[in-house]
Amino acid sequence: MKRRKFVQHSLMATLGASVAGTTGVFGTEKRQEREKARQGHKFNLKYAPHEGMFKHSAGGDVISQLEYMADQGFTAFEDNGMSDRPVNVQEAIATTMQKWNMEMGVFVAHKIHWSEPNLTSGNENKREEFLSEIRKSVEVAKRVNARWVTVVPGYRDLRLEPGYQTANVVESLKRAAGILEPHGIVMVLEPLNYMNHPGMFLSKSAQGYEICKAVASPSCKILYDIYHQQITEGNLIPNIEASWEEIAYFQVGDNPGRKEPTTGEINYKNVFKYIHDRGFDGIVGMEHGNSRPDGEGELAVINAYKEVDAFM
Repeated sequence: MKRRKFVQHSLMATLGASVAGTTGVFGTEKRQEREKARQGHKFNLKYAPHEGMFKHSAGGDVISQLEYMADQGFTAFEDNGMSDRPVNVQEAIATTMQKWNMEMGVFVAHKIHWSEPNLTSGNENKREEFLSEIRKSVEVAKRVNARWVTVVPGYRDLRLEPGYQTANVVESLKRAAGILEPHGIVMVLEPLNYMNHPGMFLSKSAQGYEICKAVASPSCKILYDIYHQQITEGNLIPNIEASWEEIAYFQVGDNPGRKEPTTGEINYKNVFKYIHDRGFDGIVGMEHGNSRPDGEGELAVINAYKEVDAFM
């Protein structure tokens, strides 16, 4: 059997066993044990791990990892590559999240152009490529019960003045918003830092705010990645405050290193307290690596989030 089919069959077998485990005496006991484990810790915010973050503790398949995340008290899941998964795997993930009352975070809605202009250029063919991918993302979002999708406007067009580039991006996003609005899906624009992603058009929170105001749609908001913005502009809480009404989603990673909170310079306890006190009830994506590549490192990630979440 080819590896991809083997992985899919194994994953579905795991899901089947998990679903079967909810029926019968032993299945009921197992579910009660999991529910008890989840009650052991309740986070104040909806932190969303990603696949692979707990692979040593939970095993290699995404379904087992989802159940492990739920056991640790995490109530959301993030998966940038969801669109590339087979439909049956998407459905299996959605079923598991529903079973454990987990919310779906973002996935990337389109091909990101890292080294050539696309939305900034105003090129109609590239714009239609983008809009076609947005249409496809709607079906994925419905399948996995996602409310947010990530959009990155891509590379700068060095032949155009910044104002023209902004106008081109806004026009593309207005058209995309028209596709997403009827379904209640929000594209969240992610500003990226210049060190990891040099040459990208969208880099600062004020720029994202300006674009969202110009698009003027509930389906176009900001994904404020605290790691990226610490590098690009710092001054985190004041910038979050200034952009607040256009922010719909957060992602995190400490700096330097882009690992879990407490491994770098960012005072995440204060930042999380601020967004919690402002009433944020969305998802905080854990878009970072683990500082240690083993089971003990995975436990360190969990403990780090418990530490920075203890702001009440």
